[in-house]
Amino acid sequence: MKLAPPTPHAAERVTMKYFVPEPDDGPPGFDDHDFPGDDTAGRIRSIRFTSFADVHLTDNARYVVKGIIPATGLIVVWGPPKCGKSFFVFDLVAHVAAGWDYRARRVKQDPVIYFALEGQQGFEARIAAFKQAHQIGAIPFYLSADRILLPQDGRAIIQSIRQQFSDVVPGVVVLDTLNRSITGSENDPADMSQYVRAADAIREAFDCVVIVIHHCGTEGTRPRGHTSLTGAADAQIAVRRDDQSNIIATVEFMKDGPEGDEIASRLEYIKVGTTVDGDEITSCVVWPAEARPSKPKVTGQNALALKILYDLIVDQGEIVIHPQIPPQTRTCSEKIWRQECYAKMFADGTDRTSKQKGFVRAAKALQNASCVGKYEDYVWPIGRPDKPGHARTSR
Repeated sequence: MKLAPPTPHAAERVTMKYFVPEPDDGPPGFDDHDFPGDDTAGRIRSIRFTSFADVHLTDNARYVVKGIIPATGLIVVWGPPKCGKSFFVFDLVAHVAAGWDYRARRVKQDPVIYFALEGQQGFEARIAAFKQAHQIGAIPFYLSADRILLPQDGRAIIQSIRQQFSDVVPGVVVLDTLNRSITGSENDPADMSQYVRAADAIREAFDCVVIVIHHCGTEGTRPRGHTSLTGAADAQIAVRRDDQSNIIATVEFMKDGPEGDEIASRLEYIKVGTTVDGDEITSCVVWPAEARPSKPKVTGQNALALKILYDLIVDQGEIVIHPQIPPQTRTCSEKIWRQECYAKMFADGTDRTSKQKGFVRAAKALQNASCVGKYEDYVWPIGRPDKPGHARTSR
């Protein structure tokens, strides 16, 4: 098919004859279609176009926190329960509100709106701990413990922010968590798509970044629910605990920035008050933690023994609750690992004594390299597997 050559300034001549004015409570180019359930009969959107020559590069900051949080977009922060993801996000956005550098990264100061939908009373103690630890009073951080559901409350969120804070334009809006703020099922593609549309309308209304805190699936390898959330995200951050109970946040991807950056944090318990009954009120404050040194490369028999352990964890690993075993960590019996190594690491005809010595050498080397954890008969791999296709087992 041959196409006729474009006429000069064709884009400028595009017109939309029928449209409705943009409502006062919506972002530019926004109409009732963005919030399902509104009456949209007979209305047509006003769509704007910019000619090629008039598209210019802006020098606006591309980040809120350099290398971690972009200036605008949808950010998903995910991880298993009790991994510290809410603590991590709160500390991060509180630095944004205060205008402080975050872990030697530049920060663009912005007001923060935070919807704390899980453990609201505990969140008050968390803020008290931050104030006490950092000796700070007022910062442009605004907390809401009101129950909100998307998509239907999207318009109410925009209106309430504009009405209550006429001189405040939030740079960050946090939804903690997705499960407590979604109408319907996070596994349903229609429900998740409507949730994403509502979050995107909030982003457009304030030209801000929306951070959604979310749980992981049963295998712990990705955010829970339908993949349309990840597909719409501009950045995704995974949070886990390492074997020292540090909170490790990893930038898994960023559409317009680097990925793979890791932020290590630790929690410190502090007393923030006393109840009327005389009981202590405590919470945690987040501090930087020293990153663990890089593990030496695992090769030879050691690498084979580690791969066998990963395979066992995927096939039959079980979570064991014990103070000496990291939370949410799948383990297997060292006896079973030894038997599998005897069968797969050595040539036919190798005597049992040689197999035993070879296994002991490999197991000790992997433990000394912090690649394998052990308590009594329980063993587990530490951190991410070196080979693709294996589930992460320590989070």
